[in-house]
Amino acid sequence: MPVVRLTKRVHFSAGHRLCNPALSDDENARLYGKCANPGGHGHNYTLEVTVEGQTDPRTGMVVNFAQLSETIRTEVLDRFDHRNLNTEVEPMRGLVPTAENIAVAIWGLLEPNVAPARLVEVRVAETDMSIATYRGEGDH
Repeated sequence: MPVVRLTKRVHFSAGHRLCNPALSDDENARLYGKCANPGGHGHNYTLEVTVEGQTDPRTGMVVNFAQLSETIRTEVLDRFDHRNLNTEVEPMRGLVPTAENIAVAIWGLLEPNVAPARLVEVRVAETDMSIATYRGEGDH
């Protein structure tokens, strides 16, 4: 059976502050600029989740899009949407909530939950021009 990739795109809104607690306020300001503002800021994120697998000869699907949507909702959106990433989202605690770290955290939440497909890529866009892509350990 052919191997096909599917991508699901969703949106969520969240606030964060780029700040490494091991650094001084001045160091954080130099490193992260306005993103280190103590009051934080927010984004309307776009998340793209790509899975792949063999097409099931009976259903014609790799995975049901509705099932994939539900997994993304329960594992990611319910945790991240309209939250402060620094303080309210468990997988982000202790991490600087950059797009890179968000993508890796989301991978960890989704990877064990997309069977029978295999997770291929997680893309997190803070804006149309700022996107982080993660493809798993070693980022193939």
